[in-house]
Amino acid sequence: MKRFGFDNEAYLKRQAEGLMQRAASFGNKLYLEFGGKLMYDYHAARVLPGYDPNVKLRLLRSLGDKAEIILCVYAEDIERKKMRADFGISYDDDALKLIDSLRSWDIHVCAVVITRYDGQPAAMQFKNKLEARGITVKLHRAVPGYPSNLDLVVSPDGYGANDYVETTRPIVVVTGPGPGSGKLATCLTMLYHDRTAGRNAGYAKFETFPVWDLPLRHPVNLAYEAATADLGDINMIDPFHLEAYGKATVNYNRDVEAFPLLREIWTRLDKSGECPYRSPTDMGVNCISAGIIDDEICTEAARQEIIRRYFRHLSDAVAKGASDKRPVELVERLMRQLGLNPEDRPTVVPARQAAHAASLSHTLEGVACGAAIELPDGTLIQGKNSAHLHAAAATVLNAAKHLANIPDERHLLAPETIASVMHMKQGILKGKYGSLNLDETLVALAICAASDPNAKLALEKLADLRDCEMHLSHMLTPGDEAGLRRLGIRATNDPLFATAELFVDA
Repeated sequence: MKRFGFDNEAYLKRQAEGLMQRAASFGNKLYLEFGGKLMYDYHAARVLPGYDPNVKLRLLRSLGDKAEIILCVYAEDIERKKMRADFGISYDDDALKLIDSLRSWDIHVCAVVITRYDGQPAAMQFKNKLEARGITVKLHRAVPGYPSNLDLVVSPDGYGANDYVETTRPIVVVTGPGPGSGKLATCLTMLYHDRTAGRNAGYAKFETFPVWDLPLRHPVNLAYEAATADLGDINMIDPFHLEAYGKATVNYNRDVEAFPLLREIWTRLDKSGECPYRSPTDMGVNCISAGIIDDEICTEAARQEIIRRYFRHLSDAVAKGASDKRPVELVERLMRQLGLNPEDRPTVVPARQAAHAASLSHTLEGVACGAAIELPDGTLIQGKNSAHLHAAAATVLNAAKHLANIPDERHLLAPETIASVMHMKQGILKGKYGSLNLDETLVALAICAASDPNAKLALEKLADLRDCEMHLSHMLTPGDEAGLRRLGIRATNDPLFATAELFVDA
C-alpha cells in the first residue's frame, strides 16, 4: 500500500492565506513570480508523496476572481524550438497547452509576454498565432543597461520602454515554461509602470524548492540540487536573513546573488527609497512545509529522487555526448553525502538480472535488454526483450497480468496480431527491426481486448501502473519513452544503447 507524506488541503489553506496577506500589504496589487512548474510538477510529487502535481492550479482556482495570469515565453526559446523534456514538446507548444489547461480550470490568462524579443521570426509567428485566437500579446525587449546601469534600467528608456499589461485582479501570477523565461523582468516592468503612475503595487516570489524552513542538508532540499544540477543551482543559508534576523533559512545561489540588485532597483522604484524586504527569504511566499505530514516518508522519497536524477544526468551525458560532466559529479557528491548507491533504487538490480537472462537467448534483435517495475504493493516484476517485444513492453504486460491475476503462461497478445504488426514494420515499411515497442504494444493490447477477456482485464489494470517506478538496463527508444510517458511510469535507465544502430526511430 502506498504511503503518503504530504497533505494537499493543509498546504492549500496555509498558502492561500499567505498570498492574500502579502497582496494586502501592497494595497491589494501583487505581482507574484511563480518559479518552477505551475502545473504537472512531477518533481514535487516524487519527493513529497501525496503531493498533487496540479496543486498550484487548485491554489489559483481557490483564489477565484482574486488572481490572474501573465505568461512569459523567452523569444529565443521559441526560435530554437527548446523542448520540455517531460512532455517532449517545445516551449511555445507548452505555452499553448498551459493556456488551454488554465482555461479549463477557469483561471484567467490576461496576456502572454514574449520576452527579450529581438526580431526573431518564430517569435513573431507565435505572436500572430496567439492574437488570431484572441489572446493579448506584448513584446518586451531586453532591458538596456541591465544590470550595470541602473539609472537607465529604472527609467522610461529601460523598464518604461516595455509595454504595460492591463490587469484587474489583486494577485497577478507571472509564470512561464522553464527557467530564464523573463518572469522577474516582467514583474519589475509592471512594478515600474504602476509606481511611476502613482499606483501602489508590490512584488513577491513563489517557489516550492528549496524549502526555506527545512534544514539545508535535508534530502528534500538536496533533491532540488540534484534536479537542477545542469543549471548549477546550489542551496545555501540565506546570509541576508541571517544578518537581519539571526535566523538560518535556506535559499539558493541565484536568488541570493540577485538580491542586492533587486533591492537596489526597488529602492529606486519606491518613493521612500526603501525596500520592504531584508532578505531573499522575506521576498518569498512559500508554505510548502505546512503540507509535510510525514518527514520520514518524504526523506526516503527524496533519497530515491536523487538516485533517479543520477541516472537521468548520466544518460543525458552519454546520449548527447556532453563534455560537461559536472551535473553527474554534483549528484554523485550528493549521493556520497547520504550514503546512497545506484543499486539502492529497488528496480535496478532486477532489471540488470533480466538483461542477463535475455543475453542467453539466440533470437534477439540487437542488444539483450531487461527491465523491472515496482508495483504499488512493492512487488517487483521483470521483463526482457525478445524477437517479438521490447523489454519495456514485456515488463508492462507482465505487470498487468500480475495485477489482473492472469497466469504468466497466458499470452495477452494474439500471435496473429504480433505477426501482422511485425510484417507491417519490416515487410511493408521496410524497417530493420520488427519487435514491438511499448507504444505499439499498448495499441495491440487494446485491439486484442475487443475479443479476449484476459486482454481486456489486463488493459483495465494499466491505470494502476501510474507513478510506479521502473528501471531499464538500456536507454529508451522513442516508442518505449512515449509509452511510458502515457502510462505515467517513472522510468530510469542505465547509460547503455539498446542497439548498435546510430539512429533509432522506434
